Amino acid sequence: MKEMSLLQDPDAVELTGTIERVIFHNEENGYTVLRLMPASVNSSGGDGGLTRPRDSVGCVGHMVNPQAGVQMKLAGRWVNNARFGRQVEFSHSEEMMPATSEGIRLYLASGLIKGVGDEMATRIVKAFGTDTIRVLDEEPERLLKVRGVGKKSLDRIRTSWAEHRGIRDLLLFLQPHGITPAYAVRIYRAYGADALNIVRENPYRLAMDIHGIGFVTADAAARKLGFEHDHPLRIQAGTLYVLQKATDDGNVYLPEAALMQAVCAQLGVDEDLVSDALTTLESDERIVREDMDMPGADGDAASCQPETGVYLRRYFHCESKTAFYLQRLLNSPKSIRFENADATVNKVVEQLDIGLAPEQLEAVRMAARSKVMVLTGGPGTGKTTIINAIIKLFAEVRARILLAAPTGRAAKRMAETSGREACTIHRLLEYSPKEDGFARNEDSPLACGLLVVDEASMMDTLLFYHLLKAVPLGATLVLVGDVHQLPSVGPGNVLGDVISSGVVPVVELTEIFRQSAESEIICNAHLINRGEVPSLESSKDRLSDFYFIHQNDPEKAADLMVDLVRNHIPRRFGFDAVNDIQVLTPMHKGAVGAGQMNARLQEALNPNGLEVRRGDRAFRLHDKVMQIRNNYDKDVFNGDMGRISFLDLTDRTLSVTFDDRVVPYEFDELDELAPAYAISIHKSQGSEYPAVVIPIMMQHYMLLQRNLIYTGATRGKKLVILVGESRALHMAVKNNKTRKRYTRLAERLRPC
Repeated sequence: MKEMSLLQDPDAVELTGTIERVIFHNEENGYTVLRLMPASVNSSGGDGGLTRPRDSVGCVGHMVNPQAGVQMKLAGRWVNNARFGRQVEFSHSEEMMPATSEGIRLYLASGLIKGVGDEMATRIVKAFGTDTIRVLDEEPERLLKVRGVGKKSLDRIRTSWAEHRGIRDLLLFLQPHGITPAYAVRIYRAYGADALNIVRENPYRLAMDIHGIGFVTADAAARKLGFEHDHPLRIQAGTLYVLQKATDDGNVYLPEAALMQAVCAQLGVDEDLVSDALTTLESDERIVREDMDMPGADGDAASCQPETGVYLRRYFHCESKTAFYLQRLLNSPKSIRFENADATVNKVVEQLDIGLAPEQLEAVRMAARSKVMVLTGGPGTGKTTIINAIIKLFAEVRARILLAAPTGRAAKRMAETSGREACTIHRLLEYSPKEDGFARNEDSPLACGLLVVDEASMMDTLLFYHLLKAVPLGATLVLVGDVHQLPSVGPGNVLGDVISSGVVPVVELTEIFRQSAESEIICNAHLINRGEVPSLESSKDRLSDFYFIHQNDPEKAADLMVDLVRNHIPRRFGFDAVNDIQVLTPMHKGAVGAGQMNARLQEALNPNGLEVRRGDRAFRLHDKVMQIRNNYDKDVFNGDMGRISFLDLTDRTLSVTFDDRVVPYEFDELDELAPAYAISIHKSQGSEYPAVVIPIMMQHYMLLQRNLIYTGATRGKKLVILVGESRALHMAVKNNKTRKRYTRLAERLRPC
């Protein structure tokens, strides 16, 4: 890195000194406010208002993990802040290694190195003096001579020190190239000691490998490193970026023409360069191009139009092999056979507490004779009753039965209603972090004669592929779900595609039973699903379980929702404000979006106590949080909700209690967690809550669709309250034009 030097700017300044105090530090973007005690000031315009050489200086800028006592060199310019007065706004920061024994002791004791506190730092420096830094760099095993350092603590110190030095060197390189300090940690963790070389050779890898660094950030860094606008690596990375963005939106592939157009618009390059990039990516086996016939505008297969689909390679593999495994399962003989299926079904039905309607009885009989079947239907139509009847049917012939669901909450609910063990699909398939894959597959299939998967609409293409690989050929597979809910968050439309393929028998339950018909939640959910707006006026004579509260102003609606959660609902209905009531929002932004609602609800429900900040989020002891990414090492998955039960600012760790399990996190893993007082309706799929509060405002008009409102309303078991504008609800209920996802599973399943 070039030596920092003053610019031709009268306000430019270079400071060298010791961090006296860290006033604020945002771990997500590195934004820092601190006081620096300067040892030297080199300023184009004088001393910037320092009255004495030893006055501390207010400094603001970006850096990684600032600690009091650490020596820094900062370069920036003097600015006048309306609130805090004269201060230095620094654009470059460089940590300086202390030269004296006392400086080294303070440096090691500052909290930079895990396992080294004030006492340990004193003992280490007493042993090695001014040679301590060299010992840590070159001969860390000599620390074993220091009292209190064993093999375990040595490994911890050595790893922490190496990581700190590696991140420091990487940061010095990245700072001038527009990559914020917080990302230096992620980059180093991903690439280790090779990080610098990798970033220099192909900065576009950052967008593909590092969560949170998008193509735009990597592109800006690449341009500063001298990569041309039309560099092949840029166009290849941009093409992969557009394809990945499409899968994030739920698509499994993109038509080539649409992909070309999107890449040209994103990068500002000609089609011939994108065409060359596609050829290279195909030869490098990063993408797959497949010719396909698509139905014409009238939907008639006879008027098919030729089209080339472009897949990221893994999604092509998963979709095509999903079709292969499902067809193979359908064509394999049943391992569980019923000598007299009708008689066995009748025997099981007689043991049930309630009688079955004809369509329900047909569903149980279908399970007895099918290899694969789909059971679908809205709330109150008896899906749970049928699942239990099918389980009893197979138990009658001593079949091995497995139950699973995509989320922990859905699996827990399945276990409660069936009285049998149920688990997440990930746990069922036994993910192995060491092997980075599932232990259960076609070579080591599940041991079962019946597999029932609930909330099947939540399965994306990748998860369904891994599940089918592990289903034994003789087993019966029953997929249960509500096809009218939102599709999976991940790519694909698995349940809808399986149904529309026509190769699997489907039983759709439509009749609402008497007990369920007494619930306004269920009745109104079915009205919404039929495109009818439920009554928005509640009876004043009795408590209902479904309310609509009119409020056209988003800010007032947000205040009202906080009051409902904190005061009104607990007082009138007896629900616990944190554990029982869930705010579900159509989107993340806006006054009633998940972001601002979380901040408001946190302040109302958990305003005080220990906290750590991550970007604009604060995580406090006892906060309600959600895991937002699958973490197989910790055995927690996207959508799991818990409470922060432990927080240690010194060791930079916290723990979250998920149901009956306590899971530890380090502070640099907090991007896996999000506050969960308010969550998106998409994130609520597969879960049920005693009470839900849902804002429906015109500011959400881009997302107002029938299946969104239907999904949100069916999450509430005992109470649903909609807050907002009646015209927004009317718009949503009438809008049944869901965005088409590009998938080919249905076509692949149909016979040629």
